[in-house]
Amino acid sequence: MPSPPPPDFASLSLAEIARLAEENRLPPVESWNPQHCGHSDMRIARDGSWFHQGSPIGRPAMVRLFSTILRREPDGRFVLVTPVEKLDIDVEDAPFVAVEMKAEGEGAGMRLGFRLNTGDLVTAGPEHALRFEEREDGPRPYLHVRRGLEALVARSVYYELAEIALANGSTPPGVWSDGAFFPLEPEA
Repeated sequence: MPSPPPPDFASLSLAEIARLAEENRLPPVESWNPQHCGHSDMRIARDGSWFHQGSPIGRPAMVRLFSTILRREPDGRFVLVTPVEKLDIDVEDAPFVAVEMKAEGEGAGMRLGFRLNTGDLVTAGPEHALRFEEREDGPRPYLHVRRGLEALVARSVYYELAEIALANGSTPPGVWSDGAFFPLEPEA
């Protein structure tokens, strides 16, 4: 049975985003420990595009399905895991991309909701931290999604975060969401 299409992000309130994120039932991949079976011949590009044997996976429902069985191993590798097999998958940066953001409230009372390229919804907060990493090509913001999996925050969304941080007037510049403060400074 195909998974339903993701909800229209623009029409959702942050309360609805938080509720839908909580209701999202994922397979218990952390409890599955089959033998390693090889490589999936799959790759997730930096822009969040999924490929199989070098060709893009054009069906969003397939990408959503595969994303639900994605796991990060203790050694940092990414795998697709089911109860009977575990296959490596190459990930160029982060397995997800935060492509849209909604903000409600002000200062410490602000909440930030994100829509990922897979349709998943995440509310930043203590369980879903934002972090910033300095790279040669500039800062890269990441959002913790689940169990060691992160989303690279798209450049346009990063600019929205920076605008909020500058308006906050905090030192260091940063954003609040769900009671947690996230400085825009890269981690040391």
